[in-house]
Amino acid sequence: MANNDLKLLDCTLRDGGYINNWKWGFHGARAIIHALVKANVDVVEVGFLRNVEGYDPDISVCNTIEELNRLLPDNCGNTIFSGMAMRSNYDINKLSPYSGKGIEMIRVTAHDYDIEEGMEFARKVKEKGYKLSINPINIMGYSDERILWIIDQVNRIQPYQFSIVDTFGSMKRRDLDRIVSLVDNNLDCNIRVALHLHENMSLSCSLAQKFIDKHLNRPVAVDASLMGMGRTPGNLPLELIADYLNEYSDKAYDIDYLMDAIQDYIAPLKGNSQWGYTPAYFLSARFNLHRNYAEHYLMKGDLTNKDINHILARIEDSKKTIFDKEYADKLYEEYQNHKTDDSQALNSLKSQLKGKSVLIIAPGESIKTKRDDIQSFIGSNDLKIFSVNFISEDFRTDYAFFSNNKRFDRIDSFPCEVIITSNLLSNVQEKRADYVVDFNGLSGAFMQGCNSLIMLLKMLSIIGVEDISIAGADGFTEGKKNYYTSDYKSHEEYGNNYNISVSNAIRSLGVKVKFITPSEYDI
Repeated sequence: MANNDLKLLDCTLRDGGYINNWKWGFHGARAIIHALVKANVDVVEVGFLRNVEGYDPDISVCNTIEELNRLLPDNCGNTIFSGMAMRSNYDINKLSPYSGKGIEMIRVTAHDYDIEEGMEFARKVKEKGYKLSINPINIMGYSDERILWIIDQVNRIQPYQFSIVDTFGSMKRRDLDRIVSLVDNNLDCNIRVALHLHENMSLSCSLAQKFIDKHLNRPVAVDASLMGMGRTPGNLPLELIADYLNEYSDKAYDIDYLMDAIQDYIAPLKGNSQWGYTPAYFLSARFNLHRNYAEHYLMKGDLTNKDINHILARIEDSKKTIFDKEYADKLYEEYQNHKTDDSQALNSLKSQLKGKSVLIIAPGESIKTKRDDIQSFIGSNDLKIFSVNFISEDFRTDYAFFSNNKRFDRIDSFPCEVIITSNLLSNVQEKRADYVVDFNGLSGAFMQGCNSLIMLLKMLSIIGVEDISIAGADGFTEGKKNYYTSDYKSHEEYGNNYNISVSNAIRSLGVKVKFITPSEYDI
């Protein structure tokens, strides 16, 4: 890629407007645009096209392109200008055909639930003569198959640009490599590829550099904003990536003008409204969630970052993309109800298990097929034996660990001590429980929900058990019976990705385990 095929797009007035409700003041917005033009920024996004009542010259959200054009300077240098329109909140009939001057590019954005309509909206924008950029929201939320469908639609429309938009800031280097490769190998080579990043995990600058250094054999673009200003936690800082391009390419962005604009117009805003990296927004990115969930739980005022981590881990896939306040409050109430002080229980278990080797028996088919091997292992070692969500008929058990209410409810009698997580407390009135451990403290260790094996391993890690063996944790294999009893429902639909996730979760706990029966988790 020739260096002059790379364009830097500033989106301060548009994306940064989430911080100040787009109230830049007419002269303030003009001054920022003037500084960006003087700094030689290639593209400046002036604001949003939206269905709003009336025209306010001090706000960079307008009904018409003519209203946004009033912000542009007389001398535009080599800079071109863009506006953004979301399919779901702008009437395309309000958009006048491109007149040959003023805002030249329209960036069209749509959610996953209206992406088909978004493509038709994009076609109409192109028909009006604008440079068209198609920016699907949250590309990390799409399967590879769906991304290929989007690319096929984009190839048919033939826009000026297609943007990879990491809406929830959950992209990591390997994600970038995978998605850029998918796009680059399937998108027509004459279509520019752009990258829009957020700062949830403080990765935006490194990911942008990685993208630039790929030297794709096509035109590319990178979005950024002054000081990273944007909806919390913010965007890629324009001045940082401009400086990188000046050093490693033939670009010549004037950093002084960027610094002056930051000092005069951006830094004062940050004194009132913080954006940038915060742990809560990292957590929302970790689970690829709408950032409003993190904001909602931060506003509660009584949750630690650890608490927020555990609640976010429980959000169902179907609820991740669109913030659902009622659902979020329900999870919050459940979380608060499950809190318990388990320090005494953990201390007691720690005392009993100090220096002991532990065998965990899970209800996989292998505890039947490998019964003799397991008995031999038990006979050859001094062990404390735990069962997970069941009572074994074939092996002695010292402790039965339950976090699943349905499975706990099936057991009539217990030949051993019972450990339950606090979400099962409503059942304790009818059945005995020797130890109750905090469900919230154990449930955040697995990113695909609550996994009882992972929860037990985390508990053992907390109390300092170091020698752990596992039998019967077979993992999930399509077409294979995964539990030794038919009433234990298999989760075959998770497939190998689930196995990998469990394996990664075990490693992340920092515990060393030995599988004494074959397991798909033993990767």
